[in-house]
Amino acid sequence: MLRNVPTLWRWLALVFVLSFGALGYLGVQIYQSAPPIPSAVVTTGGEVLYTGEQVQRGQQVWLAAGGQQQGSVWGHGAYVAPDWSADWLHREAEALQALRSKAIAADPSALTASQRGAVQAGLQEEMRRNTYDAATGKVTVSEERAQAIRQTAGHYSALFGNDQKLSKLREQYAMVENNIPAKADREALTAFFFWSAWAAATDRPGEQGVSYTSNWPHEPLVGNTMTASSAMWSMVSIILLLAGIAAMLWLHGAGKHEEEAVPPRSDPLAGAKATASMKATRKYFFVVIGLMLLQIAMGVVTAHYAVEGQSFFGLPIGEILPYVTSRTIHTQVGIFWIATAWLATGLYIAPLLGGKEPKFQRLGTDFLFYALLVIVVGSTVTSWLGTLQRSGTDFSFWIGNQGLEFTSMGRVWQYLLFVGLLLWAVLLGRALWPALKTPSESRGLIAMVFLSATCIGGFYATSLTWGQNTHYSMVEYWRWWLVHLWVEGFFEVFATAVIALIFTKLGLVRAASANRAIVAETIVFLFGGILGTLHHLYWTGTPVSVIAVGAVFSALEVVPLTLIGLEALQTWRRSQGMPWLAAYKWPVLCFVAVGFWNTVGAGLLGFAINPPASLYYVQGLNMTAAHGHAALFGVYGMLGIGLMLFCLRGLYARHLHADHLIKPAYWGLNIGLAMMVFMSLLPAGIYQAYAAITKGLWFARSAEVIHSPVMETLVWLRVPGDILFAIGAVFLALYAFRLLGRGGRQAEPVLGGDTASARG
Repeated sequence: MLRNVPTLWRWLALVFVLSFGALGYLGVQIYQSAPPIPSAVVTTGGEVLYTGEQVQRGQQVWLAAGGQQQGSVWGHGAYVAPDWSADWLHREAEALQALRSKAIAADPSALTASQRGAVQAGLQEEMRRNTYDAATGKVTVSEERAQAIRQTAGHYSALFGNDQKLSKLREQYAMVENNIPAKADREALTAFFFWSAWAAATDRPGEQGVSYTSNWPHEPLVGNTMTASSAMWSMVSIILLLAGIAAMLWLHGAGKHEEEAVPPRSDPLAGAKATASMKATRKYFFVVIGLMLLQIAMGVVTAHYAVEGQSFFGLPIGEILPYVTSRTIHTQVGIFWIATAWLATGLYIAPLLGGKEPKFQRLGTDFLFYALLVIVVGSTVTSWLGTLQRSGTDFSFWIGNQGLEFTSMGRVWQYLLFVGLLLWAVLLGRALWPALKTPSESRGLIAMVFLSATCIGGFYATSLTWGQNTHYSMVEYWRWWLVHLWVEGFFEVFATAVIALIFTKLGLVRAASANRAIVAETIVFLFGGILGTLHHLYWTGTPVSVIAVGAVFSALEVVPLTLIGLEALQTWRRSQGMPWLAAYKWPVLCFVAVGFWNTVGAGLLGFAINPPASLYYVQGLNMTAAHGHAALFGVYGMLGIGLMLFCLRGLYARHLHADHLIKPAYWGLNIGLAMMVFMSLLPAGIYQAYAAITKGLWFARSAEVIHSPVMETLVWLRVPGDILFAIGAVFLALYAFRLLGRGGRQAEPVLGGDTASARG
């Protein structure tokens, strides 16, 4: 039954509708059960400490001051500065503990064990008791706790101001002086930090011992320990992972294997001429190279700030390139260049598949290029200037830096990018339309390319769903729709379908087999991937149902990755069949690398942090960074490079390609990435995880740990891998720009080309 393509498409539609229905339903649950923003925080004596307007304003102020690029809240963000919710929670608890101890004895060290136990029990009872009154909207705290809150707030007001007593700490956090100049804004910031910590320790109504964030972060002082549901669903996820892998291997081994395709004796693309719009994609790929080099440079600077704070080998570059800006560019440009490579591949391959050049296709391709260039440059410059000039919350939200990881550009730029992506989908669709109308074995693959492109354009609208006053839990919900579903979902389906079409065109895979395989793989991937989005939301003020569904489906998300490495090796073996295939050696090897990093980076390192019992301790630590680097560059970056190399094969005559430059580029990038991940990021994450488990997340993210000799040594151990990685990128740039300099010699590029000169 599952070998019948129409049946597979019906299953895909069913999985799509049901999964998004469930994700939407859980979104409603998150909205209804999110931690309430009180109308006021008052003392038992009636004094107002904070208002609800201050909490909401504080969220805006934090995001405008760097947000997730400068520390984190509820675990999402950068790693050099603290997680502010965990840090506030610990500081407030210590302050309250000291006040209660002094009320018993002038010298707290003289307290007996029973007295210390009484203080601890009273502290936990007060900080966990939910005093939110739904009728009045107020949260009431004791006079003692109010004093602890004021004391804690004073620390953050001084830290984000210019108090010289905290200059050393600001340097360790890679923060600029006077980050938030206005006193009222600093007060609002402390209101937001207090609220995020209050939600992390206060029991949900009717759920004793379970806070709004399911007891995250780990903080023994207030009784924040892992909940029973987190432990139980982690065990379920591991069982499901093992069962899923066993089922996948059994189905793969027991299924009827079709006869492998026999590659043709000559390059089937050798006679295909590049159309005007296909030639117009050349400039996209050179911009891809430039953006990749920029990302690497910003990554080096950002990593170094973990050691020197605001300097780069003694140079005070933090004054003009603060950590917030370098990290924003590093994360955002990474998305830009990978997406640009994939978008350009779509524009390149569409006329080739459609068989004709639509009218004004080149004009549309050129217009889209310059529009995207304006968006990339404009959003980067306005983000940088807005950060330097402290331009305020409105500027940051609309034009500058929204302060959200991987989707930081201002709202105006997001609107423009949304329009640009819709235009791209239209250009792709009109070029593919002739092939979509004509019955063929490849039509299903082409339909998958078009449908995923439509989803890429349409689902970017999720970046427009939150506003300046949107509850932080809902901001995170919609942000992960964009980061997980858009980047890790539909773009991956699009790229997988494009690769299948490339292999089909080259004769490495039978069209009918590829058609069935892509639809089946998309079903399996989306079945786990759509609801697997929820594993990012365990601790963002969501109900226990999110932990249950996220744990189950994030485990299933890993299952199809177990076979990708095997499929990649099989593809490489098939590509050795004919001499002419040597021209495509490096694009195919890039796809093999994608298979490796999918298994190791997305699969192994991803599942290492996905179960609730693991993520409870490691969210916001370098374990996540290890997974992120291996998956983002190893999978999506190498995929983009492989697609780019394939397209350049058709855009320039074969004798112009310097393959001897690609070899060191390929190995430099892959070995450098492996060294970066396994010599530095992963060991740093394990070291921090031990600190989080033994003492609490606040400690794992404290300056004491981040700037300990062990952690700083591990940062320096990135250098060999970073250097090798950068050398690989430089060789790739030399290869590409050599084509740029010599390309004018070939008036009419031909796909494939002369195999006799395959030596480069």
